[in-house]
Amino acid sequence: MFCTLAFLTLLFVMASDVSVAQTGDYTLRDSVKIVSQYRAAADRIINTTLSDSSAWNRLAFFCDTFGPRLSGSAALERSIDWIVAELKAEGFDTVFTQDVTVPHWIRGEESCRMTAPVEREMFILGLGGSIGTPAGGIEAEVVSVSDFEELRARADEAAGKIVLFNAEYESYSRTVAYRFNGAVEAAKVGAIASLVRSVGPFSMQTPHTGVMQYIDSIPRIPHAAVTIEDALMIQRWIDRGKSVRIHLNMEARYADSARSRNIIAQINGSERPDQMLVFGGHIDSWDVGSGAMDDAGGCFAAWRSLSVLRQLNLRPRRSVRLVMWTNEENGLQGARTYAAEFGDSTHILALESDGGVFAPTGFGFTGAPKKHAVARAAAALLGSVGADTVRVGGGGADVSQLNAKGVDMMGLEVDMERYFWYHHTHADTPDKLDPHEMNQCAAAMAVMMYVMADIP
Repeated sequence: MFCTLAFLTLLFVMASDVSVAQTGDYTLRDSVKIVSQYRAAADRIINTTLSDSSAWNRLAFFCDTFGPRLSGSAALERSIDWIVAELKAEGFDTVFTQDVTVPHWIRGEESCRMTAPVEREMFILGLGGSIGTPAGGIEAEVVSVSDFEELRARADEAAGKIVLFNAEYESYSRTVAYRFNGAVEAAKVGAIASLVRSVGPFSMQTPHTGVMQYIDSIPRIPHAAVTIEDALMIQRWIDRGKSVRIHLNMEARYADSARSRNIIAQINGSERPDQMLVFGGHIDSWDVGSGAMDDAGGCFAAWRSLSVLRQLNLRPRRSVRLVMWTNEENGLQGARTYAAEFGDSTHILALESDGGVFAPTGFGFTGAPKKHAVARAAAALLGSVGADTVRVGGGGADVSQLNAKGVDMMGLEVDMERYFWYHHTHADTPDKLDPHEMNQCAAAMAVMMYVMADIP
């Protein structure tokens, strides 16, 4: 971690010693050299990137104009047309799209109503990929469980009922299992539908959608998210000894697969244009909110990064490519298609921003130790924007497809405190993002990409 002047001074002292420590054939002297070599360019990049709110303004216009952008939707394709036109007008060396076949899930109308012990309308969001209910909906008693183990222990009670997974939020990686696998586990014990307490630490009656799965050998049942508040209300009635009944209606279905596109723009390298560093995010979103945080913000911050490099005429030795992948949310077909075409080429690093563009804290890195050491040295230039650490392990869903083909990957890391408050909800809108923090993210990515693309 290269985060203070004192530590950099220590590096200079150590680098002057003939017994300097090494990481493979990479020494601390090399780190100091990188900091010295790229300090002026990094400062220019950071100062230019932080100079105005154009990136956030463009993001807000985009989200307000096109709204949610689920794969297969006309809104997604119109938004891609607009981005491509703007990129071409900006004058990058190369701008093109890559055709991708994507799934097309349609939510339709949906409703959820408690019919006993009291009448109460409830907020729900069907989970991505769920089937619908029969016409007119279904009504049944609710069995509330806290985890899969309790469900299996009470399997006899669940047959013919609606199972509610009222799992308290621990972390996204742990609690999302009830969203992803809940329908399968509930169907195994004979439930006719399943509900999940929304996966997040905070709610203002905001249900969270997201992808779920079925298994071909298990019956498919409707699967939806209720708000934290409603899950707790249901539990209170059950704890009072009352039977809770719910009427659930969902029109969810799949239409035929559709055509979408990955968006690609790049600055060609001055010496090795055949060697490629790629970065970006995913341009699709769920069909609620406007996908500002997840993940138009990541795409537009990366766009700002590439724009600043072009504006400052900083052309690195290797090519730097911006990619806005399609269909990350419910299929990863954009990333798979990209990796299938380009993953065996000379891509040498892939970086993704898909955690909201809140205040950056650094990067995660998965790959070769020597390249990790170079990334740590580059991060030493980012103390002023708070992104001066590079931990072991990191990446993103889209770049993971390149990593599977041997490409080292990185992920921009940010302050995630509020991310899961709004994740996959109607509340994912531009006002949740701060223009200055978004610029800090853009500056961090621009410096990292420039140094990694330019270093001899």
